[in-house]
Amino acid sequence: MVDRGPLPTGTITFMFTDIEGSTNVIERIGDRFPELLAIHDGIIRDALQSNSGVEVRTAGDSFFAVFTSALDGVRAAIAIQSSLITQAWPVESGLKVRIGLHTGAGNLGGDDYVGLDVHRAARISDAGHGGQIIVSEATALLVGRMLDADVTLIDLGKHRLKDLSEPETLFQVQHGTLENRFP
Repeated sequence: MVDRGPLPTGTITFMFTDIEGSTNVIERIGDRFPELLAIHDGIIRDALQSNSGVEVRTAGDSFFAVFTSALDGVRAAIAIQSSLITQAWPVESGLKVRIGLHTGAGNLGGDDYVGLDVHRAARISDAGHGGQIIVSEATALLVGRMLDADVTLIDLGKHRLKDLSEPETLFQVQHGTLENRFP
């Protein structure tokens, strides 16, 4: 883990990332996976740093980060996906990462975040596909009119997410450099 200083509290935007099919990638490329993972980690950390993100923790090939600005979170997600697409990977195919963002209460329990909003953000990320950025309605409402001209939000409708009692309205972030079609 990187030295991050104190974690922000209040209303914050949570970001979860995860490599899609990482077990299959490891089986396919074996000993080369640590090299790809190092590139992946560098891309994410660069995007976090450039967009005022704070790395909370990593687990395997997943990142958990937070932003005091929802717009910074969306911009970081676009930067991550754009960099992953343009990266010259040392193997046949690169890595596809799903990213989920949700804005809510940044409550600390010790040196980590606790509460339903953290879980909601993780479930939103789980609902995505590699290469996709999905945001909650709360995040979409905060960033909607502030997005750069080449960024749009596509309403994906209400979705039932694991362990959450109410369906969540999800939006896909679209940008010209990103893949925009998913199952």
